[in-house]
Amino acid sequence: MSLKERLLNDLKDAMKAKDIVRKDTIQLIRSAILQVEKDKQVVLGDDEISEILARELKNRRDALSEIEKSGRADIKEKAEREIEIILEYMPRQLSRDELEAIIRETIAETGALSLKDMGKVMKAVMPKVKGKADGSVVNEIVKSLLG
Repeated sequence: MSLKERLLNDLKDAMKAKDIVRKDTIQLIRSAILQVEKDKQVVLGDDEISEILARELKNRRDALSEIEKSGRADIKEKAEREIEIILEYMPRQLSRDELEAIIRETIAETGALSLKDMGKVMKAVMPKVKGKADGSVVNEIVKSLLG
């Protein structure tokens, strides 16, 4: 079952169960997918949908940090639940150790020696971990290994 079909089936289930947060979250994801498909006039595969999911997840996490500052517990809980729902559809995320191994290998491949080579390393690493790791975590690990 493709990711798109799974989202549609889960949307139907959420509507039947009257799970409003789940329904709304899945509808937002599906509308983002449909918007990209309409704009680019293509049918997206699971890899492209995973990119959209990663973008939606990043948006929610960024918003969550702002919500925490506001002290609104009700909105915070909803945002945390949305993040959990999106994570269900994401590919398995790489652990820090797995990421570090990939980055060390890439540093060796690129011959990077210092922070000046960070751009070269990031450019080589990101396609390898696309959809499986947060770019800010990758950036942090690369800095620590090169610095």
